[in-house]
Amino acid sequence: MKKWKKGYVQVYTGNGKGKTTAALGLTLRAVGAGLKVYIAQFLKGSDYSEIKAINERLSDLVKVEQFGAPHFVHSGKITAEDLELAKKGLEAAKNAMLSGEYDIVILEEANVACYLGILSVEDLLKLVEEKPEGVELIFTGRYAPQELIDIADLVTEMVEVKHYYTKGVQAREGIEK
Repeated sequence: MKKWKKGYVQVYTGNGKGKTTAALGLTLRAVGAGLKVYIAQFLKGSDYSEIKAINERLSDLVKVEQFGAPHFVHSGKITAEDLELAKKGLEAAKNAMLSGEYDIVILEEANVACYLGILSVEDLLKLVEEKPEGVELIFTGRYAPQELIDIADLVTEMVEVKHYYTKGVQAREGIEK
């Protein structure tokens, strides 16, 4: 395991496409350097191409766990199952971060989970506070809380300029899912 003097906190947010893609690109770069990555996917409980690729080809260096039901979570319609899955995901991400096994820990869609009230801002900030020096911690998703943005070392906001989804194009296998 590679130990940097200091691991940083990164946030990928905004309404544009590319937040998860950026985190997965960083994962690919890390794997190429022999680093180990843990990814906790919040709000996702379905099969995605990236999970298939990781599990079939990169499982020795990348572990992905999903902490979401197979349905879309709507604001105001949060279930006990949604809350329980997020709690388990937060605990799993914390354990991975503190295990000494992973160089990079990614909490995918954690910002959205926070926005929906499934996770709290305090949950995310506490994770940052407990982060060991040599671990890179990454949060993705729209609606990153300002408190997380304020303490992060790197924040990238994806801005939608144009998207074919507005013309009715559904998520395509291998491109958006």
